[in-house]
Amino acid sequence: MHDRKEDALRFAFAGLSCMCAAFATNPIDVTKIRMQLEGELQQQNAKAAFQQRYYKGILPGMVTIARDEGIKGLYKGVTPSLIREAVYSTIRLGAYEPIKVLFGATDPAHTPLYKKLAAGATSGAIGSTIATPTDLIRVRLQGEGKLAPGQAPRYRGFFHAFTDIAKTEGVLGLYRGTVPTVQRAMILTAAQVPTYDHTKHTLLNLGWMQEGLKLHIFSSMVAGFVAALATSPVDVIKTRVMNQKVKGVKSDQLVYKGTLDCFVKTVRCEGIYGLYKGFFPNWLRIGPHTIVSFILFEQLRRLAGINPL
Repeated sequence: MHDRKEDALRFAFAGLSCMCAAFATNPIDVTKIRMQLEGELQQQNAKAAFQQRYYKGILPGMVTIARDEGIKGLYKGVTPSLIREAVYSTIRLGAYEPIKVLFGATDPAHTPLYKKLAAGATSGAIGSTIATPTDLIRVRLQGEGKLAPGQAPRYRGFFHAFTDIAKTEGVLGLYRGTVPTVQRAMILTAAQVPTYDHTKHTLLNLGWMQEGLKLHIFSSMVAGFVAALATSPVDVIKTRVMNQKVKGVKSDQLVYKGTLDCFVKTVRCEGIYGLYKGFFPNWLRIGPHTIVSFILFEQLRRLAGINPL
């Protein structure tokens, strides 16, 4: 297959597989964001905060959201989520292999881990920088819980959010939280894609498994856990910086002045536990998202006659 056609298909398959995964895991994503925002900057010890949660875990949390807001509440932010994956994941997953080759990785079976990590961090940074506005809108739509009687929603939908933020906060307002977003994407992609890549080729080289669905499932499960463990703290910070009220608030009165300020305030008020709020839904989202993404990515490549990752 011609290289350009193969490259184009690889990028298209990356975006398509991740969009399918995002749609499937949107209810978990909504629950995760609610858990990350709950009890924000309240002076509590970890035990008290845990016991007084409104969203008491991933499954009870999903039931609570469905009870309060209907099934559609679990699919809040699905439009920006899909648009985000179409941009962000098309680049971060599609560009991983070309960037890896650029860093001198010529043999997929025997590429040093540091080259894979560097390629993952680079592709993640590029994709997330471009896709930040869609991520910002997704967080704000998903972060809004049950409304009081007569209370209007913060935004009516994706396009209203986009135009309202651009009008009231300026074009730069759409890039609020870019630093933690890019940091998370670099950590996520450097943890997720190289872990999948390295686990898979290590098992193949040891002769423990053969190329196929079982190998793809096992490798993606390992990659999902490592990615969740690595990204949870920066994911909480990203969610809070993006979700904070900005309209009508003076810059010196913002709750968070930036990434470091959010980190310090969260740890000071909520302890280290605050940085791992929503860890299990984060893991339960990244895990299935990783499995669905990589299995679809590999199967689409196989059908198109492209070598596996």
